[in-house]
This record gives sequence, structure tokens and C-alpha cells, in this order.
Amino acid sequence: MSVPLLDVNAQNLPLQEELKATFDRVLQTGRFIMGDEMEAFEREIGEMVGAKHAISVSSGTDAILLALMALGIGEGDEVLCPSFTFFATAGCIARTGATPVFVDSCPIDFNIDLTDAAAKMTSQTVAIIPVHLFGQAADMDGIMTFAAENDLKVIEDGAQAIGAKYKGRGVGSIGDFGAYSFFPSKNLGGFGDGGMLVTNDDSLAEMALMLRNHGMNPKYYHKYIGGNFRCDALQAALLRVKLREYSKYTANRQTNASYYTEKLLQLGGVTQANPVDHGCADKQNARLAEIKPQLVLPVSYEHNEHIWNQFTIRVLGGQRDALREHLTKLGIGCDTYYPVPLHQQECFADLPQHPLPVCEQLAKEVISIPIYPELTIAQKDEVISAIAGFLGS
Repeated sequence: MSVPLLDVNAQNLPLQEELKATFDRVLQTGRFIMGDEMEAFEREIGEMVGAKHAISVSSGTDAILLALMALGIGEGDEVLCPSFTFFATAGCIARTGATPVFVDSCPIDFNIDLTDAAAKMTSQTVAIIPVHLFGQAADMDGIMTFAAENDLKVIEDGAQAIGAKYKGRGVGSIGDFGAYSFFPSKNLGGFGDGGMLVTNDDSLAEMALMLRNHGMNPKYYHKYIGGNFRCDALQAALLRVKLREYSKYTANRQTNASYYTEKLLQLGGVTQANPVDHGCADKQNARLAEIKPQLVLPVSYEHNEHIWNQFTIRVLGGQRDALREHLTKLGIGCDTYYPVPLHQQECFADLPQHPLPVCEQLAKEVISIPIYPELTIAQKDEVISAIAGFLGS
């Protein structure tokens, strides 16, 4: 049995009739940019994540860019961000004229390493962008303390983590801004590009609203140079349909992650990342060297609500590509997020280069397996069987 990495139709087609009715309703309104559907969607997202203001935008990338613009970040500024993440995080920094300063990662949760961030601070550093990678919150207490001590702005990149929580608080609602993506592969996946920017700051929300629409307020009067980051009414309306199902999607992903963890830990050569090693690569590497596993499973911290955008395994001993080839031959969907860290990308070659050992190690080891909510037990067992075959268990 083949198992895709993601099956959007398995989620969307059961909602087909309601989605079609929603399309017809929006069609009849004749209003296709922003409007009532968008405003209702914003209220619902703000309530879900615990943010006072929610601002719909054209993509998750534009949400990050809009946050940087609203904070006035630009040429001469430096912004700390992880290198082990999707390109948009650093690409948006560079588009403002600011400089991305790449930071290493924690080997347990794959999120930003604050010790390394502190080492990269300069007099030009004005902000930090933690990424809640794969659906698990970064250390927001540590990040907010670090930011306060250094007078930094905080933009949470929650593109993969809408609905995830850190100590009971929705990710994205803790920093100055939070950015989300509704790209079809995300947990709340849309029907094209879409995103959301949230904040609890009234003045920042007012600035972001103007910049979203060419810096215009009132109509045809432009105090600032903004952009066209407006949201489609149809996209908002369709996402509202799926938002009503979102808690079920999250629960299913969490169930799938627990199932994988329980079953895979029964195989020889498999261990799980240990939260006591948080932020300390040397400590974890020493432990792994002692027990010599082939695979390291991800872990959810007790204080987090992990929403499992990806179930990402580390494959040790230089065997990651061999496992990927093995799974692919058996029809098991898998992918590498991310094979080339951002500091090693050609477009950033002119920036000062610093070794990021954990990030570089992860890029050689990680592989993600199917975790989407609609997986059947038979499909999960097929994935586990394929991995067991690779391990010889």
C-alpha cells in the first residue's frame, strides 16, 4: 500500500458540498477582496489564538514581511533568525534591506538556540524571529526575556504552528507580532496562498492595516509606502469552513504522533529525543553516542501543545538518504525539511559565514513521514513496517 506524505483531498473532499455552497455565496456577493467574510475570519482566528488583532494577508510570507515593515525594520538593521527553517523567514528580512543573522538550533525541538543568538548580538540587532518549527513552540519565556534585556522586537513565525500553544498561550500571540500561513500543506490549509498577522498592540495593528493596502488611509491618501497584501474574500470564506473542523484535525495529528512514537519505540535501534538535553547539543550527542541508535524520534515538551505539522525523525550514521530511498521505493511519502540551511544558500553567500554545527547536522539527518489527520491505522502501520524493514527489525 502506498502512503502519500500529504493527501489534501482526503481532508477537502468530505467538505465538498459546504465548500461549493460557500463559493456560491461569495459569488453572489460580488465582493472578492477583503469584506465581511475576511473580517469574520479574522475575528475567529484572533479568538482561537488569543490575539486582540488579526489581519488577513495574501500569504504567510507576506505576513512576516508586513510585520517587519510595520516595525520600521530596514537598511542597517540586523535581525536574528534560525538558519534551519523555510526560506521565507530570512528572505523577508533581506527584502526590507535589513540583514538576516543566522542562529543555530536546539537538537531536541529544532527551534532557535538562544545561547547562540546571544553570541550573535551586535549594536545593529533590532529584532529576533523565532520559528515554531514543525508545529512545536519555541522557548518563548526565554525569547521574551532575551528580547526585553536587549530591547529587541519579536516576530513569531508560526507558519507551521497556528493553534499550537506554549504554556497555555497560543503561539503568535506572545511577541510583538505573530505570522501564520494557510498554504495548502499547512495544518489549516487553504485553496491557494493566504496568511494572517496577529498582534495585541493597537498601534502596530493600525500600522499593519495601512501597510497591507498600499499605506492608504483614507482611500487614495497614502501616508506610507505599503504593499498589496490584501486577502481574497473567497479564500477567507473557504478557510472558515475548515476552521470549524480544526480542533478535530489537530487531535488526529496528535493521535498519529502518539501512535508512531509508541510503535516505533518498540523497534530496535530507535530512541526518542530527551527534553533534559534541551539547548545542549554536546549533552545529547554524548547520550546518543552511548546508546548508538539509528533513529531519533521527535518529542513534545510537556508545557507545549504540539500540533505536528511534520513528524520529523533524525536518521543517524549517514543513513538518511538510504532511508528516504527505501521509503520511496515502497511508496511511502517522505521529504527532507530542510536539506540546505539558509546560511549555506547561494543568495546569502555574501553574508559573514559562521559555522552552525547543530543546524548543519540536522540538515543531513532529518526526514519527515506522513502525519496528516486522515491517515488510517493501516496506512500508519504500513509506514512503521517500512521503517522496521529498513532497520532490520
